[in-house]
Amino acid sequence: MKKNVIVLAAAVCMAAALTACGSSKSATETTTAAAETTTTADTTAADAADTSAAAAEKTESTGGKIVMVTNAEFPPYEYHENDTIVGIDADIARAVAEQMGVELEIQDMAFDSLIPAIQSGKADFAAAGMTVNEDRLKNVDFTDTYAQAAQVIIVKTDSPIASPDDLTGKKIGVQTGTTGDIYADDIENAEVQRFNKGMEAVMALNQGKIDAVIIDREPAKVFVKENEGLKILDEAFTEEEYAIAVKKGNTELLEKMNAAIKELKESGELQKIVDKYITAE
Repeated sequence: MKKNVIVLAAAVCMAAALTACGSSKSATETTTAAAETTTTADTTAADAADTSAAAAEKTESTGGKIVMVTNAEFPPYEYHENDTIVGIDADIARAVAEQMGVELEIQDMAFDSLIPAIQSGKADFAAAGMTVNEDRLKNVDFTDTYAQAAQVIIVKTDSPIASPDDLTGKKIGVQTGTTGDIYADDIENAEVQRFNKGMEAVMALNQGKIDAVIIDREPAKVFVKENEGLKILDEAFTEEEYAIAVKKGNTELLEKMNAAIKELKESGELQKIVDKYITAE
């Protein structure tokens, strides 16, 4: 009898021990599951915070302000009016920025510094009466064309130069980095003199230091109007197209700008800007 009691007591203790072990394991599993749930929640919250931070960073980089560089010595496309840079390119850029919902900042610099400024990230785009050509396409991407243009030849009214063919062996003035500069090198035996500003080349022509100036048609009209004794030859030196330059590979900005330019064309706003600065002759 006593033996049976002892056995029964041992069985009860064993059952209690097993029950205690089962409870401990269940509690441990519950605690672990809770910890895992907390960790998952923390990770989800952290991921959400990272996503929000990334989105905020992206918003700051793509919105708020966009920087344009130009050479404001090229009327009527860009020039200074008191402390403000105005002109066709400047007004188009402001309209494009408004379409994109960003603020525009315009910086003035030498023409041949524009593409390096885009490549280095100092600027988002360049609008400066810039012609699309193969050399530039190696370094930047261009938006859709927003203007048709031409390089023309300015000479003195009594000059024997009557066409581009007569430039052979002559002293030619150009603005550094422009398409006039690029194409002038193809003139046989010509001596090309480069100037930082188009007006400087025109002054050299007036002073008899050079025989002709190759420059865009619209600025040429302004320079001839402001300087007696000069004329523009009837035959254009080249025909070309203007577009906005952006950093190579920046497809996001390119697509946004193209969409804005398309809207400005379709609404007639782009033509209004051109007509504001270029009147029919």
